[in-house]
Amino acid sequence: MDFLERYSLAGKVAVVTGAARGLGEGYAHGLAAAGAKVVCADINMEGAEKTAAAISAEGGSAQGIFLDVTHPSGINERFDRIAAEMGSLDILVNNAGVEDINDFVSVTEEQYDTIMGVNLRGVFFTSQAAAKIMIRQKRGKIVNIGSLGSAIGLARSSVYCGTKGGVLQITKTMAIELAKHNIQVNAMGPGYFRTPMTEPFFQDPEHRKWIEERIPAGRVGTADDLVGTLVFLSSSASDYLTGQIIYIDGGWLAS
Repeated sequence: MDFLERYSLAGKVAVVTGAARGLGEGYAHGLAAAGAKVVCADINMEGAEKTAAAISAEGGSAQGIFLDVTHPSGINERFDRIAAEMGSLDILVNNAGVEDINDFVSVTEEQYDTIMGVNLRGVFFTSQAAAKIMIRQKRGKIVNIGSLGSAIGLARSSVYCGTKGGVLQITKTMAIELAKHNIQVNAMGPGYFRTPMTEPFFQDPEHRKWIEERIPAGRVGTADDLVGTLVFLSSSASDYLTGQIIYIDGGWLAS
């Protein structure tokens, strides 16, 4: 096989959770551009369909579906249907996530349960549903979305960082258990990217200045900065890479 052909996702079926907006929308576009048939999954059905329509308008293949990552039974049913109707489920991108900024001592049970339910429990059971299908196929790629919070603490994001640290650890464990089935599990750790979820960080001019000055690259990231890594981790070019996290942070963790 030609070296560059290993990066092609032609004919692959990819599910991206949280694809209605933000980085998830960018991930969906990137996978489609690499040739994948993309299922844009989100609790926001209208947003998922809008992302899919935009991809289709660009000549890609996509559809939008409703998916609530906090309800495992619904995930299993939906993924089984995708595999049956589309012939396979080759790539899962666990992007769905939430944040609710608050001081550690002020976090409520409701805030804790919501963030944990989507960011960690959701990743666990969504991966489990996909893995069952991938084991039968004897191949698959799972890409979990971590963050800087997978490696360091971030003030006023105690629960969020807890979930992202957990994502890194279950990525490693899944990689170990699923390697024998030719399934690779890796994670991406985006740094600061301006999205609807992170917008509160940028509303404070002083905090925004601190973020931008702290990044060696001198700017926050865009979805385009992530797509290359995602395509690599979703393709056969990464078949011997598993259990790892790649940070795309403009040099934040190196400084």
